[in-house]
Amino acid sequence: MNQNEKELATFQTRVRQMILRFQELKQENRDLYAMVEENEQQIEELKAKLSQKERDYESLKMARMLQISEGDLEGAKERVANLIRNLNKCITMLSDEK
Repeated sequence: MNQNEKELATFQTRVRQMILRFQELKQENRDLYAMVEENEQQIEELKAKLSQKERDYESLKMARMLQISEGDLEGAKERVANLIRNLNKCITMLSDEK
């Protein structure tokens, strides 16, 4: 083999190596794009779940506030009833003094 044939063979070998490397990189790129798409789908699903959980939390918070308010209402009714009884006792005592 003369020098030109050796250089041509070396060039052909390197071109084949570059083509193989290109094909490997192309496949890796496809795999990475598929992975990114899958991750984006997961992110969207998680965002939807987070949104639902936030709505659930707000609903529970509202229910808890109503529950506390009802408890306060019962306590307020008892205090008013106590005040009325005390007032009636005072009126009775004042009536008895006359």
